[in-house]
Amino acid sequence: MGEEQINEEKIDEEMAEDDLLGGLKIDTTADIEVPDRLVDQVIGQDHARDIVLKAAKQRRHVMMIGSPGTGKSMLAKAMSQLLPREELQDILVYHNPDDGNEPKIRTVPAGKGDQIVDAHKEEARKRNQMRSFLMWIIIAIVLGYALILRQQLLIGILAAGIIYLVFRYSSRGSDAMIPNLLVNNADKQTAPFEDATGAHAGALLGDVRHDPFQSGGMETPSHDRVEPGAIHKSNKGVLFIDEINTLDIRSQQKLMTAIQEGEFSITGQSERSSGAMVQTEPVPTDFIMVAAGNLDAMENMHPALRNRIKGYGYEVYMDDTIEDTPEMRRKYSRFIAQEVKKDGRLPHFTRTAAEELILEARRRSGRKGHLTLELRALGGLVRVAGDIARAEDAEFTTRDHVLQAKGRSRSIEQQLADDYIERRKDYDMTIAQGNVGGRVNGLAVMGEDSGIVMPVMAEVAPSQGPGEVIATGNLQDIAQEAVQNVSAIIKKFSDEDISKRDIHIQYVQSYEGVEGDSASVTMATAVISSLEDIPIDQSVAMTGSLSVRGDVLPVGGVTHKIEAAAKAGVETVIIPAANMQDVMIEDEYKEMIEIIPVSHISEVLDIALVGEPEKDSLVDRLKSITGQALESGSATGPGSPSPQ
Repeated sequence: MGEEQINEEKIDEEMAEDDLLGGLKIDTTADIEVPDRLVDQVIGQDHARDIVLKAAKQRRHVMMIGSPGTGKSMLAKAMSQLLPREELQDILVYHNPDDGNEPKIRTVPAGKGDQIVDAHKEEARKRNQMRSFLMWIIIAIVLGYALILRQQLLIGILAAGIIYLVFRYSSRGSDAMIPNLLVNNADKQTAPFEDATGAHAGALLGDVRHDPFQSGGMETPSHDRVEPGAIHKSNKGVLFIDEINTLDIRSQQKLMTAIQEGEFSITGQSERSSGAMVQTEPVPTDFIMVAAGNLDAMENMHPALRNRIKGYGYEVYMDDTIEDTPEMRRKYSRFIAQEVKKDGRLPHFTRTAAEELILEARRRSGRKGHLTLELRALGGLVRVAGDIARAEDAEFTTRDHVLQAKGRSRSIEQQLADDYIERRKDYDMTIAQGNVGGRVNGLAVMGEDSGIVMPVMAEVAPSQGPGEVIATGNLQDIAQEAVQNVSAIIKKFSDEDISKRDIHIQYVQSYEGVEGDSASVTMATAVISSLEDIPIDQSVAMTGSLSVRGDVLPVGGVTHKIEAAAKAGVETVIIPAANMQDVMIEDEYKEMIEIIPVSHISEVLDIALVGEPEKDSLVDRLKSITGQALESGSATGPGSPSPQ
């Protein structure tokens, strides 16, 4: 289904390719039909969707690995809708007269459990009525006899009290015969779906409550204290566990047993509890398991558990982005309609509002010609925009509401980055004009969606021994390796003898540490500037990885980095040429900054360094070393228009 839900009469095929809504002829998202089945509401993830359909049909386990918000839990819930309801069972636990600490288990078709419990309760009620009737007759006889014998009245009252207590105590045995309905699927319209993400052992595997009154007629029967776990509630349904690696090894081992045996006894999880003495007969656990997590989930997952899922099911990697096609843009429009319907309180979105959201989906993908599939975050933007419209009593959510929502729904990292930039301005840490030697405005990403300007400084000093490169700023492993690559480039491109010099590289105010090698170009430029004593234009910022041969390689987060540079007042940004297709900055920044793509360190130096005689001499030397004609890249030089 999916695309079939969109009426062909509402699609203009001629304008579909260029239209942001893929040719949909709608005024608002209210004109879009939303499919009923969850599996048909899934956007993208066609491979994962096909796997879920097969797994539901063949009752196979599935492990989904991917970024948060890409639809893992939605697909797991969709699987429960695909399973047959006719197979659902109710599970009852009975008192065991032979061994009270080993309650008996019985399964019946869904809906029968309530009937059985009600029948036992009615039978117990009738027995108690007869017992009460008999008790009051006996008490009346005893009291009547005591009244006749006036001297025995006190004894008669005491005897009546004893009779009352005996009958009340004996009635508890009758109540103990009523079974405990452990799992009730009577009202389930689909197969059960249990989300056990982050569940402790008792919630996952079941538990037996502690009984403070363990004797003397005040104890609670053991079968009444049995509590089902998620593995039992999901019998004949789906058990979903996200971040599977956060489960402790003991729980993973027991989960593996439940999968393998198809049944698992319930016992008290605390050794100090009276429930630890109780262990039921095996309880059915015939569920389909959907395990999920990020890439690191596989590292701490029990190998045998993963092997069982892999051997009897499927492993699926969830896509982060999908190709931007007219069909996908139509599905994104439907996604907005789905979110509005799911919330139930939001006004529908106008056509221009939906177009703005699709533009945001392009931007968040970080790839040219793609749309993001991290739809939970995009759904959050839909809800914030709808809330703004609702607060204004607007009939529809408009593009203006979406633009306001983008400002209000910024991540913590974005807010921190903005605050970081403002604080740096207070202390003049960001320099966006003038010429300074050995200092470069580098660019970095904070979190996943926020850019910052991070100055990098270099200084060359005489060494007391063999020269070395010393980098500070809490550099992580990959960043440390990038320093070594830069040192190789410096030796190649510089005429200076650095064997007896120490090269100091400092990442200024990098309190959170530096990961990755996207500052390699920045480091190399700062060091060469310091070695050659040629100043750097501070209105230029840059990002890019660097090979040992001087090639500028692509990096991540270029859009966020460029926007951060624009906010900081930088006029020109140098990025890897391969990243030009990934640039999707907001319209407000396009007039504020010039973007120059480069392919080699020589082009970077030609743009960033200033001082004609010294710079020209260095450039000529680089030409002879690399054999690269810098004039061929002059079309993207400082004076050229920025490709957008």
